[in-house]
Amino acid sequence: MKSPEEVKQEFAERGLSISGWAKERGYSQALVYQVLNGSRKALRGESHKIAVELGLKEGKTGCYEDLSFYKAEVIQ
Repeated sequence: MKSPEEVKQEFAERGLSISGWAKERGYSQALVYQVLNGSRKALRGESHKIAVELGLKEGKTGCYEDLSFYKAEVIQ
């Protein structure tokens, strides 16, 4: 895992913008900055996906159907 500072440094070293990364992936720029600055815990949803993609936390992204105990017929 990387620290937020390491992620920011990697963007800077490559001459890339965090905003551009967010736009490219369809994320809110503000949400990406909130995750990087620690004001968003990134426990679930889009903020979790952002943190995993940036390497800030280990984890998996997906949907409910990916869960081993998910039963589609229950939710219908």
